[in-house]
Amino acid sequence: MSKSLIVITGASSGIGEATARLLSAAGHPLLLMARRVERLEAMQLPNTLSRHVDITDRVSLLAAVAEAQSLFGPADALINNAGVMLLGEMSKQDPAQWDQMLDVNVKGLLNGIHAVAAGMVERKHGTIINVSSVAGRKTFPNHVAYVGTKFAVHGLSENLREELSPHNVRVVTIAPGAVDTELLSHTTDEEIKTGYRAWKRDMGGTVLSANDVASAIVYAYQQPQNVCIREIVMAATRQQA
Repeated sequence: MSKSLIVITGASSGIGEATARLLSAAGHPLLLMARRVERLEAMQLPNTLSRHVDITDRVSLLAAVAEAQSLFGPADALINNAGVMLLGEMSKQDPAQWDQMLDVNVKGLLNGIHAVAAGMVERKHGTIINVSSVAGRKTFPNHVAYVGTKFAVHGLSENLREELSPHNVRVVTIAPGAVDTELLSHTTDEEIKTGYRAWKRDMGGTVLSANDVASAIVYAYQQPQNVCIREIVMAATRQQA
């Protein structure tokens, strides 16, 4: 086994699943983490460890990474993909939804970084790829708390890049626009979901596929280690916002 271990969170569907398939096809051993472990196992990818992990559970996440590294060697990359989008008007939204997004999108992402950063610094080699959103760069209606979490991802990623670059460790931010994934299904406000779907239709119904984003992730990772693609912002051509 000549390729290095890659860790992917939120790998049971969407961008995470598509990225796992591409990197497995490229010959990498994988640690796949998600709450729906049966979907990870159903992919039947070779040299892959699938674990039921909620990324807000730091102990479980660290244990899974340690187990994978004992099998496949040090993690050369982390793809921090797990996230949740709960859209709502601030005057009406249940604050428990803010808590959930902050826990998953920010603290969970930091848990992933914590699991691999020290080893990467010690080895002077590694790549951390954080999946953010166009909503980490600009605002959208009904996105206040979600936008806050994704602005946080952008900010901490840039700061982390500055911190780790002297150690030859790369930090990449991927910021997609609307993607055809399960993300919208997390939102509980049916009126907002209807409006979001109408917005997609207004751009011709053509949004990014999970594979579009996965291809960008793989592109950034496969650059020589001395090349850091700091940020990729991407959206469907007909998406104006």
